[in-house]
Formats: sequence, structure tokens, C-alpha cells
Amino acid sequence: MGSVTASASVSSRRERVGWYFYDVANSAFSTTVVTVFLGPYLTSVAERAAGCSGEVACVGRVSFFGMAQIAPGALFPYMTSLSVFLTVFVLPVVGAMADRSAHKKKLMALFAYVGAGATAALVFMTGDRYLLGASLFLVANIAFGASVVVYHSFLPQIAGPDERDSVSSVGWAFGYLGGGVLLAVNVAAVFFKDSLGWDTAEVARYSIVSAGVWWAAFTTVPMVLLRNRPAAAGPAQGSLLVDGFRQLWSTVRSLKAYPLTLFFLIAYLVYNDGIQTVIALASVYGTKELRLSDEVLVPTILMVQFLAFAGALGMGALAKRIGAWKTILLSLALWTVVVIVAYRLPAGQAVPFIALGGAIGIVLGGSQALSRSLFSQLIPKGKEGEYFGLYEISDKGTSWLGPLLFGLAFDTTGSYRVAIVSLLVFFVVGFVLLLAVPIRRAIVAAGNVPPRVL
Repeated sequence: MGSVTASASVSSRRERVGWYFYDVANSAFSTTVVTVFLGPYLTSVAERAAGCSGEVACVGRVSFFGMAQIAPGALFPYMTSLSVFLTVFVLPVVGAMADRSAHKKKLMALFAYVGAGATAALVFMTGDRYLLGASLFLVANIAFGASVVVYHSFLPQIAGPDERDSVSSVGWAFGYLGGGVLLAVNVAAVFFKDSLGWDTAEVARYSIVSAGVWWAAFTTVPMVLLRNRPAAAGPAQGSLLVDGFRQLWSTVRSLKAYPLTLFFLIAYLVYNDGIQTVIALASVYGTKELRLSDEVLVPTILMVQFLAFAGALGMGALAKRIGAWKTILLSLALWTVVVIVAYRLPAGQAVPFIALGGAIGIVLGGSQALSRSLFSQLIPKGKEGEYFGLYEISDKGTSWLGPLLFGLAFDTTGSYRVAIVSLLVFFVVGFVLLLAVPIRRAIVAAGNVPPRVL
């Protein structure tokens, strides 16, 4: 994996390209698996287990690992919520380990390849094996979050304060482009499934598997181009894992010394939970409530990926002019409009859904990329991995309150429209909380130099 080098924060263009490519690698999981194919496919497998045969609204119930009987349509959001509940305990420990490891590339590779392997193993989710699929998704989503924690912790080491918004935005743009390319291949499979001799379920299953293969293949690029650096927080005292658990408690206690960083983190966890829930459950909403076919749904989500590429770069450029904080606030106002419009979309009509997808694409990449770079300015030096471990609790595909609220709303009302409009609370509350954060003072309080424009 390469030897440890002494470089502190200087990076070459080659190394930054390597860092960008892990966004290319993992975005296939976010896009093809979480956003498009797994939700509807896992739901259909669970419906089959419940004895449903293609009804618009399945009234059967399935066992949730022997703990409860639930509606099949609630399984995917519940599993997303469960996986993130578990990552609350896993990711901060992984971050602490990253700060104490001089071989962060190996740590990132470990989680990346475990996640990719679990994703590829979803090829065995056939018949009524919904619990197998749910279990593999649990492993993949936790491993995904863990790998991205280590990935994020490289950002302050490869980009200075005035470069970070741009570098983060380019990385996110690369990710949406890469995720879009694989999704384009899978879209082609949807349209040509008859020629391939596959049905819709087989297209979904092999598309999910392709994301695992893509994730593993492109992870090799950062493994070659990124450089290891000395441990940011000094070497571990004894076992890296034990020291990571010890440092987790220290990190939680130290947060009270940086109340403004904590306040921003809370705001982010709220509004990004809403963003991630919309992304993860858009395909379920489009399929089950709006009754749109894969021939409409999948190309629309593909369009969102390429618009998000442009949106991330565009909002990164806007942040250079008005600052990342104001740009994120603008994006949250637009997200609020998106949810209201989604609630009122007519069923069975493709054009309004496609137009809404275009709006999502414009604000999607920028709001996430700028949040990442802005948070990196609020982290005390040497604690990047620890703090990004807390941050990642609500990053790509790892929200939990949103899916839980969505699942409860659907489980109690049977209406996907009520479930989608319930997500408004995340954007409204998140906007108010972020508006209250004095960003420049927060950066200085963390011991960092603010960028020229905030």
C-alpha cells in the first residue's frame, strides 16, 4: 500500500486525482444500489415472502428478524435506519483509528473491499430471501460509511483552507459522474432486458452486483495514488482498535470545548438526514406511489447524476463568490420546495417527475460537497478522522432519522405521500439551526484560519 511519508498537508495534482477517484468508486453504491435498485427490489422480494402478487399496496406482513411483523414497504427504510444506528457506534471509532494510523490507505481499503464484497453477494437475494438481502445491505452500508470516514480524513491533508471548497466540490462532482456512468450502463440493461433474456428483477439484481464490482475496481486508484502520512494524532498506545474506543470517549467529552463545531454538526445531521432520505427513497416513492415504470424512473435518476455533476461544480463556483455557508442555506431553501412539489406530484405522469428530478440534480451535489468542506474547517487539527466519524453518521446513504420517520409514517398511514411530506421538518429545522451558526467565529474557535470568503 506504500510507505509512510513525512508530508504534512502539501499534495500533488496526482494525489488529488487519486482522492477524487474514491468518490467515483463508492458513488456506484450510493447511486445504483441505495438510490435506484435495492429499495424496489428488496421490497418486491419481501412482498413475495408476504404472499403478495403485484398488488399496488401489499397488505401482507413479514417478520423483521423475528422481532416484529412489518409491512414489506417499510423493510428498506427500517434497514437503512438500523444500519445507521449501528454506525453511530462504529464510525467514530473508525475515525479515531484513522487519526492514529500511519497506514490509512490500508484501513480505507479494508472497509471498501468488505462493502464491495457484501454488495456483490446480493446476487444471491432471490425468491423470498429478503432477510439475506437485508443482512448483506446492513454489512455493506456500515462498511461504506466506515471507508468514507477514512476518505474524508484525507481532505484537510491535501487541501488548504482556501482550496477546500473547490477540492471537495470537484471530488463530489467526480463521484456523481462515475455513479452516472455505471447507472447509464444499467439503464441500457433496463431498456434492452428483453434482448438480454432477463426480466426486471434480474436487471435489478445484476445492476446491484455491478456496483459492488465497480466499487472494488476503482478503489485500486486511490490505493495507488494517495500517500500515507504520519498519524495525525500521534501513534496508538497499544492496540489500534482499543485506542480507538478509548479516544471515542475522549472525543465526545472534548466536543463541549468546541460548542460551535457541535452546533454546526447538529444542524448538518438534521438537514442532511432529509437529503439522504429523499435520495434513498425516491425510487420507492416513484415506483409505489407515482406508479412510474423503470423506463421512466431509472433514466430520470441517471439525469440527476449528471446534473449533480454540473451542480456541484456550479455551487462550488458560487461559494467562491458568496461563501459556502450562504450557498448551503440557499440549497436548503430549494430542498424545501422540492419536498412540497414531490408531495403534490400527480400519479402516472412522467414529465412532472422528470422536471423535479432536474431540480434535485442542481442542488444535490453542491449542498453535500460544501457541507463537507465547511465542516473540515471546524475540526481541531489532529482530530480529522474522529470528527468525520461523527459527521459520517448522516453522510451518503447513512441517514437514520429520515428513513425511520418515513417508515413509521408509511407503516401507520399506508400513504407514501404522507411519508414524503413528513421529511419537510428536516429541511426547515436544519435551515434554522445552520442560520444560527457564526461560522467565522466557529472556525477561529477550532484553531483554524478562516478562508477569505465565507
